[in-house]
Amino acid sequence: MTRPLVLVVEDDAVMRRVLTVALRSNGYDVKTAATGQAALHEVESHTPDVVLLDLGLPDIDGFAVTAGIRRAHELPIIVLSARDEEQQQIRALDDGANDYVTKPFREGELMARIRAALRRPVAVSERRDIRCGDLHLDVTQRRLFVRDVSVALTTTEFKLLHLLAQEPDRVVTHQRLLKAVWGTGYTHELQYLRVYMRQLRQKIEEDPSRPRRLLTALGVGYRLVPVSYAK
Repeated sequence: MTRPLVLVVEDDAVMRRVLTVALRSNGYDVKTAATGQAALHEVESHTPDVVLLDLGLPDIDGFAVTAGIRRAHELPIIVLSARDEEQQQIRALDDGANDYVTKPFREGELMARIRAALRRPVAVSERRDIRCGDLHLDVTQRRLFVRDVSVALTTTEFKLLHLLAQEPDRVVTHQRLLKAVWGTGYTHELQYLRVYMRQLRQKIEEDPSRPRRLLTALGVGYRLVPVSYAK
């Protein structure tokens, strides 16, 4: 069974080591980051199951890290901080943290908080494997399999397909796709979508001229239909 992955974001080297030892002895895999930017990179690279986040980081603070994670992920964030002021706790929770543990803390209490965070349902967007008919997306490795055959996708193609696969058989609007993949300044660039959807159909459809998986909702957006072709 895969061990849950915990990302420890802590600039103090001694505390990083203490947390790493404690987590591994309690059955977790561990990644670490000493800065906010490194933390955001680790989240995108490894999609941890839980983030333990110190607020006082040397580059960007923990509030900015929380906001950065929340732009694309719903994974649990537990703040670990020596700041015990009520307003700091409220701000952290309002910004998207799931829990707040004040330093110094007891190991048993922290492990209980992590177990509680892991018991919550996993959002579709955080699943490491998504299946839609006979399409299989390995989100961790950013790989696509069509009827168990690996199909090479560009980074942009994978992002678009991943967004559609999170809500199978539901229309995802042009604006939402453009904003998520290219940014807020590109919400009217429909030609971008047309080009990439045509490329995706070439790769995932039996007959790209008559798509059955990736359908157009005229004037609105696109939807990915769960289809399983007979082998």
